[in-house]
Amino acid sequence: MSHSATEVTVGGAVLAAALAFGVYTIQTTGFSLSSEGYDLRASFRSIEGVSVGTDVRLAGVKVGTVTGIELNAETYRADTVVTIRDGIEIPDDSAIVIASEGLLGGNFVEVSPGGSLFYFQPGDEILDTQGSVSLISLLLKFVSGGSEE
Repeated sequence: MSHSATEVTVGGAVLAAALAFGVYTIQTTGFSLSSEGYDLRASFRSIEGVSVGTDVRLAGVKVGTVTGIELNAETYRADTVVTIRDGIEIPDDSAIVIASEGLLGGNFVEVSPGGSLFYFQPGDEILDTQGSVSLISLLLKFVSGGSEE
């Protein structure tokens, strides 16, 4: 079985391109094989636009990712797990909010730090949450005269 040099070269190029694409995908999604960080829980009314892998930011800097989402059948809220990088301490009176990157951008999870001298411990629940606001419902309120009395 003989192979020409062209076939071997093209095969090597395809393999290199596939490997480069895999590395790029892993880097852009924030996927990590190691669990460097600690988990915090939060319950949201709505997490529209957020999925596993979504950035968690503090002051605009990525400090973690959303690692779990499931519906709580008793409360009908989205129970969420976020993993915060080791070395980032979050005051225990902080809030966690679903924020938007803009009109055309996606959503992300933002931590608004409090002023407490005590910090969340791994597995704690952030009680002060604000879910996502639907842009379409805001536009409909604006168009229809929007004042609720």
